[in-house]
Amino acid sequence: MPVISIKAETLFYIGTFAVKNSMVLSSLVFVFFLFLAYSYFKDSQKEEKSGLFYLLNLILRTLYDLFGSIVHDKIVVFFPLLSAFFLWILIQNWSGLMPGVGSITLKVPAAIVHGTIFNEKTEVKSENTEERMQKTEEVVDSHGEPVVDSHGNPVENTSDVGEMTDVTTHAESTTHDEILAVPLLRSNNADLNATLALAIISVFMIQYYGFYFLGFKAYISKFLNFKDPIYFVLGLLEIISEVSKVLSFAFRLFGNIFAGEVLLTIVAFLVPVLASFPFLMLEVFVGFVQALVFSMLTSVFLSLAVSKH
Repeated sequence: MPVISIKAETLFYIGTFAVKNSMVLSSLVFVFFLFLAYSYFKDSQKEEKSGLFYLLNLILRTLYDLFGSIVHDKIVVFFPLLSAFFLWILIQNWSGLMPGVGSITLKVPAAIVHGTIFNEKTEVKSENTEERMQKTEEVVDSHGEPVVDSHGNPVENTSDVGEMTDVTTHAESTTHDEILAVPLLRSNNADLNATLALAIISVFMIQYYGFYFLGFKAYISKFLNFKDPIYFVLGLLEIISEVSKVLSFAFRLFGNIFAGEVLLTIVAFLVPVLASFPFLMLEVFVGFVQALVFSMLTSVFLSLAVSKH
């Protein structure tokens, strides 16, 4: 049975920075994303356009009209953000369905995968010190009085320290020597950290444009209005709503993409021959829908944030 981890696994460290398998695939997608943007920009300056330019231009024009129907006259301002959300999430979702993602593994020590490589020795020393303190006992005479040396210091019994140190060292070496097979690539949106970052960016930009277009006083009055008790309570509910958007964005995208990858993994494991193909097509559609839902909800919230009433 395949092992499924709900969080991205660490492959190696750069200094103290943990490089996750979701970061590796995300970096490749980022390079591909830059390539598309650069190709579109270069072709736009030529008289003879390539097929890639016309394809990207068709997609961008469609998105422009779609988001324009929601944000109306402010589409020129919001379109770079909204189109970037859609294309980035779409490519990330579909990249997790590529052959080799999740199936190509890398052998990594368990201490690196679980993130204990830096604090394990410290913890062992701390436990060793506590055990040594527990094992240390004062030597007393037959009358129950502590025995002291020539300097007046109490004599202590530390006979078990050597044995205890050997056991600790063995436990430490066992943990470091364990090797795990970790997937080299993992979809970035199957990592809650990535979807949470996208959600924070989305909600932050919603608040930013609200302040930018309405002004500080007008926008903050949507949340803090002391003129009427009803508006004051509604303002508090609006604050809760804005905070909940982060969780809603993050967990909706993460849950759908992660669940899809788990489904494909289990089906491919149980019935290896072409049984996962219909589910693969379903996940292609789900990846498109989730990118569209994220960007469409952002556009709706942007439209509400900049409206005066």
